[in-house]
Amino acid sequence: MLNIKRFVCNFFQENCYVVSDETKECVVIDCGAFYAEEKSAVADYIRNNSLTLRHLLATHAHIDHNFGNPAIFKEFGIKPMVSAKDEVLMNSLARQSEVLCNIKLKEEMPPVGAYLDENSIISFGSHQFSVIPTPGHTPGSVFLYCKEESIAFSGDTLFNMSIGRTDFEFGSFADIQQSLEMIKRTLPIDTVIYPGHGGQTTLGEEVRYNPFMQ
Repeated sequence: MLNIKRFVCNFFQENCYVVSDETKECVVIDCGAFYAEEKSAVADYIRNNSLTLRHLLATHAHIDHNFGNPAIFKEFGIKPMVSAKDEVLMNSLARQSEVLCNIKLKEEMPPVGAYLDENSIISFGSHQFSVIPTPGHTPGSVFLYCKEESIAFSGDTLFNMSIGRTDFEFGSFADIQQSLEMIKRTLPIDTVIYPGHGGQTTLGEEVRYNPFMQ
């Protein structure tokens, strides 16, 4: 069974998740840790629970979901993994920080360790995540889906009663609509959704009540 620890990070209230299982292996999803105490909280949780970090995953390449990548690389030597379709955005994280947040990063972003596509399987411990492309918020936005546990990490594609913005660079409302329709057809209705901002929900709740999924 997966153990999911959420850390709410930075001034965008972004959700960073540490996901582990009974083998004590784990992954970090969307490390947006910006403040020193946030970086310490994530690292301390991994160490204090005797976890072995296998992967640093990004659901997409916006800066608020990747502020903490240098800290994870420094502490654990793990490079981020992100969709190949977000390569341009991933290479512009420092520029995003300056343009969107008026913050000049003090640490250099680590290079991407591997690029993901729809055939990628993320393995750790006794579990696997499949990568489901959900373009729209960014070209390379993805769901990370664990079929065995019926859970999905949706990044900024799907929130509780809302969806991600599409007015940023490379965003597309038409694409995110298509992605949401595909998710409705593809995933079981009882799938638990862990979004990039806000509280968890279920696909069933979103299909029933989210106006963007009608």
